[in-house]
Amino acid sequence: MTVEAAPRPHPASHLYLQVLLAIALGALVGALAPATGAALKPLGDAFVKLVRMIIAPVIFLTLSTGIAGVAELKALGRVAAKALGYFVAVSTLALVIGLIVGDLVRPGAGMGVDPRTLDAGAVATYAKQAGETGIVDFLLASIPDTLVGAFTGPSILPVLLVAILTGVSLSLTGEPARPVLDLLERLSLVVFRIVAMLMRLAPIGAFGAIAFTVGRFGLAALAHLGALVACFYGTAALFVLIVLGGIAGLCGFSILKLLRYLSTELLLVLGTSSSEAALPRLIEKLEAAGCARSVVGLVVPLGYSFNLDGTNIYLTLAVLFIAQATGTTLGWGQEAALLGVAMLSSKGAAGVTGAGFITLAATLSIVPTVPVAGMALILGVDRFMSECRSLTNFVGNAVATIVVARWEGVLDRDRLRAALG
Repeated sequence: MTVEAAPRPHPASHLYLQVLLAIALGALVGALAPATGAALKPLGDAFVKLVRMIIAPVIFLTLSTGIAGVAELKALGRVAAKALGYFVAVSTLALVIGLIVGDLVRPGAGMGVDPRTLDAGAVATYAKQAGETGIVDFLLASIPDTLVGAFTGPSILPVLLVAILTGVSLSLTGEPARPVLDLLERLSLVVFRIVAMLMRLAPIGAFGAIAFTVGRFGLAALAHLGALVACFYGTAALFVLIVLGGIAGLCGFSILKLLRYLSTELLLVLGTSSSEAALPRLIEKLEAAGCARSVVGLVVPLGYSFNLDGTNIYLTLAVLFIAQATGTTLGWGQEAALLGVAMLSSKGAAGVTGAGFITLAATLSIVPTVPVAGMALILGVDRFMSECRSLTNFVGNAVATIVVARWEGVLDRDRLRAALG
């Protein structure tokens, strides 16, 4: 007998205020006692690790049970094709927007930096890691050595593969596999209860992460991050409000209401500078908003690897900044080649810790015109841009999931209106 889908537990309704207060207190501690703030970094790191610990079970259980409930398996391939098509279109648009803004605003123009004076050693680690993370290596790493091994690595793609195989197998087996499906559904209730327990620690994690950032880099750096950071934040905000907002409007929902609905998760991403910290809650909330579990379980994990809108804006903007700062001239043909390279490298470095900066290293290593050593210019402020990348990626994946669910006709619009209202 199938287990009824019981309402999943949510953290207390005042979690939003708790996280907001924790961010403010963390910034205060970092400003008044920088050494103490920098020492609080383990609090943020520990919380992110706790959440990452539960991500693999959440994805596996959500996707495998969702696929097992799909009436026709061909619908699975159709969902994946639509999701990947959407990702390619919107990701390319994000790259183009970053390129256009970089050419118009020219945040690095006039710096006159001699590449020979830059500390190439400061970015050597990232360049090396980028070189070891090509698209072929990335795809091979997505195939686990064992079924259990899929749950022990840092990437979510092996988990996605095992979940799809399990769900398809359960569907093909039919009634004899019903007890296994029932067990997985019961396990999902337990796992999401664990998620609710971990979310109670979110204010502590956000407090430690923000205290470290301000203590390490200084409060003044938060107020004056420079033309590049301001340009990136402005571009990302316009992308969310205009591009993603336009897509949302065409699909019948408001981007502003979606942002309000996900406000607690957005604060969590901001505090920890990691979109993974809010992944389990994003899956919960999208299901609660009327998106079918099979769509949520497939599109969200795929999006975390292939739909990186914020990272794509950052890529082209950062490359142009380095080129302008070092007096490197790029023609239209070179910029077009940059777009193609960035599309590939952004997928090759997905799922890697510090993926944004590593992806930038991979892109520059393939575009020899712009010196890789120029990355040293933005190494100091990359931490602040990482927060904006994560926020934009998070919102982009939420919008993508709702859009694909609507295309598939498995979006409960009444529940969506109720949730966003």
